[in-house]
Amino acid sequence: MDSGLKNSHVFITGASGGIGIAMCKLYLQEGAKITAHYNNNPIELTDLKSEFPESVCLVQADVLDEKMLISAVEQSVNELGTIEHMIVNHGIWLETPVSIADMTLDQWNRTIGTDLTGAFLFTREYLKQLKNHTDEIHAPSIVYIGSTAGIFGEENHADYASAKSALMYGLTKSAKNEIVRIHPMGRVNSVAPGWVRTPMAEGALKDKKVVAKVLATMALRKIATPEDIANATIFLTSKLSGHTSGDIIEVTGGMEGRTLHS
Repeated sequence: MDSGLKNSHVFITGASGGIGIAMCKLYLQEGAKITAHYNNNPIELTDLKSEFPESVCLVQADVLDEKMLISAVEQSVNELGTIEHMIVNHGIWLETPVSIADMTLDQWNRTIGTDLTGAFLFTREYLKQLKNHTDEIHAPSIVYIGSTAGIFGEENHADYASAKSALMYGLTKSAKNEIVRIHPMGRVNSVAPGWVRTPMAEGALKDKKVVAKVLATMALRKIATPEDIANATIFLTSKLSGHTSGDIIEVTGGMEGRTLHS
């Protein structure tokens, strides 16, 4: 079935990570043009740029640096035209567990700044450029990559859980009402992955006890792949989800906040 994504311009933040790379490849398979944002380690993205020189724009920015972020969006528009879909995928999760009682303000501010404020800035700049080019776009959309931590909470990772909760509920639910003031067909949704086998989670997933504890809460009893999450974003930006806005799609293998298997 035709997704309607051919020749559309998709901006993917945090594109050098495991989920980001999977997204880039799938959108290119759909015939889309992509802007791949990264902060560091763009090796695989450079390979994609070499393979698809006319369809890939690479932009580098620290999401905590407002000027760099604005410049990255401007570069993207200048190279590939108006951005139709914004996928806010970047984020940090500090592997070392830290309780609220022991968490420093620096750690809290760094996580909230990266995972939430960075998402706000990308959203703002995306909507600004959309205002000036509404006639060029048929069905604009934003997809935020949240987390089940933002639904259930996550002990000793309150900074991450709080940022993702605000992203999926506060920002998604607000932005879906604002984007239609700019474009009547604009949509905003979130994807909430559970555990995904990415470099960010690989350290924790090396512990068999952690894996067993995670799988005990999941009906499918498997760790998601980056492609599982990328497929959800393809759906949410495609014409197949044309009447879906303000929703949170969980991609968790049937995870619940309780033990399903012994």
